[in-house]
Amino acid sequence: MRIEQLRQRLRACGAKPCHQERLLRAWARALPLDHGPVPAADFFPAGLRAALPALADELAGLASVREEHPGADGSARLLVELGDGRTVESVLLPRDGVCVSTQVGCAVGCAFCMTGRDGLLRQLTSGEIVAQVVLARRRRPVKKVVFMGMGEPAHNLDNVLAAIDLLGGAADIGHKNLVFSTVGDRRVFERLPAERVKPALALSLHTTDAELRARLLPRAPRIEPAELVELADAYCRATGYPIQYQWTLLAGINDGDAELEALVRLLKGRYAVMNFIPYNATENAGGPPFRRPSAARAQEMARHLLRHGILAKLRQSAGQDIDGGCGQLRARALAAA
Repeated sequence: MRIEQLRQRLRACGAKPCHQERLLRAWARALPLDHGPVPAADFFPAGLRAALPALADELAGLASVREEHPGADGSARLLVELGDGRTVESVLLPRDGVCVSTQVGCAVGCAFCMTGRDGLLRQLTSGEIVAQVVLARRRRPVKKVVFMGMGEPAHNLDNVLAAIDLLGGAADIGHKNLVFSTVGDRRVFERLPAERVKPALALSLHTTDAELRARLLPRAPRIEPAELVELADAYCRATGYPIQYQWTLLAGINDGDAELEALVRLLKGRYAVMNFIPYNATENAGGPPFRRPSAARAQEMARHLLRHGILAKLRQSAGQDIDGGCGQLRARALAAA
């Protein structure tokens, strides 16, 4: 179900805009659909009141938790079952965040990621995207949503932007706490500045070398890394949010001194944060032949950028202790089926 389809259903039940907003606000906050300061009997039209039980069941059926795997770092990996039986992953993050998926599978086919191994199976609807946030809010407070789970949000732009609009409005999540993660697509840089809710931008860079990037991200749009940074910088100036760059550290591939120096030239003086993420080795047979660099090397890379005035953070994928890299939980479930 798309959010616009839900609004159409509500209108067909006699709901005016004020009724729609109250119901959507309750749903997005994981509250009963009739929640509000005025009793539903005195506020909702009779047709809408009669439809509420069936509507609540339908919204609950958009997504449910099949498995939950808590991590020692305070995170929890959720294997989420959609209404058609397909599964995606969500991650409850420490400090009141959730990472949600936007597609079943992915078409980009990043060489170091398990999600895209089977290609794109289908898009998630805007309702299914918001439903993951609702599941998270039933378990803990959510003040930040990152669109960094399974899938490439730019390839499902209409549904993702509709979900962002609802989350930044009825769900009362700060706009800069909605983080749109992408490998880079010109449509993103055209659409996001025109939206009512402008999310923060996380750009998966991974290398400054265009040829290497084409090998690591084989089906990403062919945009030179330097141009990607310029496009992202323009969005930064339009919103006032720093750009979050993502760089999966692969030993012997993108962790060398030449890459570091090129990265300094590319980002120096920009309002940006570089997130270095050591590769999360997969447990599955036939996994990609990559290794994470040593902890000392990863730390030195972050320190090198800091010495040049570039904010750099060394991050770990949530749920390292449960082998929870994106796609692994789903892959294990499919293998066991």
